[in-house]
Amino acid sequence: MQLPDVKVLAGPILKKLTVNEVTLWLVTTQPVSISVTLTPDGHEAQTYNLNQNKSDSEIVSNPEHRCIKSGEHLYIHLIHIRLTTPLPADCWIGYQLGFTCIDSTSIKLTDLLTDICYPHRSTPGFVIHSRLRKILHGSCRKPHHDSPDGLVIADKLLAEIGGDVTQWPSLLMMSGDQIYADDVAAPMLTAIHSVIPTLGIANETFTQSNVPDSHALHNAQALYNKRVKILPSDASSQTLRIPLFKSAEKPVFTTVHANNHLVSFAEMITMYLLCWSPECWSMASTVMPQSIDEQNMASYQAELVLIEQFISGLNRTRRVMAHLPCPMMFDDHDVTDDWNLTADWEQTAYGNAFSRRIIGNALMAYLLCQGWGNAPEKFSDELLDNIQLSLNDLGAAQHNLTIDQLLDFEQWHYHWPTCPKLLVLDTRTQRWWSESNLNKPSGLMDWESLTELQQTLINEPAVVLVSPAPIFGVKLIEAIQRVFTRLGKPLMVDAENWMAHPGSANYLLNLFTHRQTPQNFVILSGDVHYSYAYHVKIKRRRNSPDIWQITSSGLRNTFPENLLNWLDRLNRWLYAPYSPLNAFTKRRNMRVTPLKPSHASAGERLVNGSGIGLVELDEAGKPVLISQLLVDEQIHFILDD
Repeated sequence: MQLPDVKVLAGPILKKLTVNEVTLWLVTTQPVSISVTLTPDGHEAQTYNLNQNKSDSEIVSNPEHRCIKSGEHLYIHLIHIRLTTPLPADCWIGYQLGFTCIDSTSIKLTDLLTDICYPHRSTPGFVIHSRLRKILHGSCRKPHHDSPDGLVIADKLLAEIGGDVTQWPSLLMMSGDQIYADDVAAPMLTAIHSVIPTLGIANETFTQSNVPDSHALHNAQALYNKRVKILPSDASSQTLRIPLFKSAEKPVFTTVHANNHLVSFAEMITMYLLCWSPECWSMASTVMPQSIDEQNMASYQAELVLIEQFISGLNRTRRVMAHLPCPMMFDDHDVTDDWNLTADWEQTAYGNAFSRRIIGNALMAYLLCQGWGNAPEKFSDELLDNIQLSLNDLGAAQHNLTIDQLLDFEQWHYHWPTCPKLLVLDTRTQRWWSESNLNKPSGLMDWESLTELQQTLINEPAVVLVSPAPIFGVKLIEAIQRVFTRLGKPLMVDAENWMAHPGSANYLLNLFTHRQTPQNFVILSGDVHYSYAYHVKIKRRRNSPDIWQITSSGLRNTFPENLLNWLDRLNRWLYAPYSPLNAFTKRRNMRVTPLKPSHASAGERLVNGSGIGLVELDEAGKPVLISQLLVDEQIHFILDD
């Protein structure tokens, strides 16, 4: 099937944005020349005519517009304009994109996407805030989870604010698990396979696999609900399962939901398109495949209802991401559950050609869809050229070499020059291995990356620090994880916490006590599928910094409700301020005060519900409002001073 007219398959998504640079990400079905017109309120419009494409086979790029051809009808664009005249802050700046196709026909973004604007606006737009006053943040967005979508709630907030755009949040921080590559509903995988031929993504060959190539994987050997049969494993597979923590059986792909784990690059990239935009759904089919066996038919239909609910909000998801800058960072489910949890996991996963390819494909899709726009200056022309060469011949030697390059890449972390500074941590690829036992949890950052972080923090008065996994977590859950780690089973309880590794935990806690680091730390996290807020002070220290651990999870995911209620109460009983158990934690020299949610009964401190977090900061970078926006209520965490 050929797509005759240019379509915007995903985006535009606002990425890195300052008064001196504008970054936009989008996907089209054809190579196009793009012009960008910026119209600040009260100022003349500025138009930037970017590259001129000459033919389908000759994509001419310049530093302001790079295009990666990922399929016959799949062109990923990153527009990164460095401005000679700064844009004004704290006012509406409308933008319009113009597309010129290879046949010289032209069309505007607003003609292609008629629902991209908010009411009473003729174009999409944004505000560059001089200070970070309001931040939306969230993580963990699983399409087939039975709950509302936090990004739709974010869109509702912007629509309700209306014309006073100075009251808009400054950022929409997405702190991990933007997709679930390892936990895919059968109807979603069916839709992915139905869209791939239309996009014209090249065939990918596999080695060390029971499946020869992606054509077989997407058709004859699709193995709906049965992909565990082809995922790598070895004789050391662990059999213990603790349903409480959604734990693991296999040493490589440890999720218990791996039955539809994405494998090929085509599956990974198409998943992003289907999660961020309604466009590809118009060409998708979710008709139940004949290979679905009778025992899975009912679950297929139930998942399809949830997927259709998810699709119904995608136009609003697309709209909010076109208006708020969207910094992003991966967590494990963007690649695979328990990604790099232990040194033993890494050695097993990267020592197998097939599992190495799966992880590499997820990283390549992450770079193209998320990482690239976070910090365009970090991704060299050489790396992008190698990605393009890999996409021209998936499975060939260059593809493997590019994956090697991505696995060695050390610049996924980044910061934005906001006020306060936004620092986003990579807690997955620069881990601190355990020296005593390769099967113990690795530190979330190694010594070198923590040292670099400390240098970045020095002399900053305040900072917004993004750690996908909470730095200050629920002590009871961490204690349970510690017990299973000592039993040699860290994968069984997803021991993904900062305190699990002594070296990185002690370095990090010492960092907060350094007298040249910020007075106000706001830590934004996700990962855990519930939300909470802590205020942390250093004991016996005058002028202690104020540390705020603010966790919002998930955008479309929740924790088992009754179980969370019990864990919440037990944690309060066992780790009350004067409990002797606190002496056995690494945070014994810190006073950690959980903030009470406004709707909570006695003892409740954790919020369970899909939504999105909202934080408001004062001039000093200190929170004055911490809340969780759910579909039908706004829950405030009661500040303790």
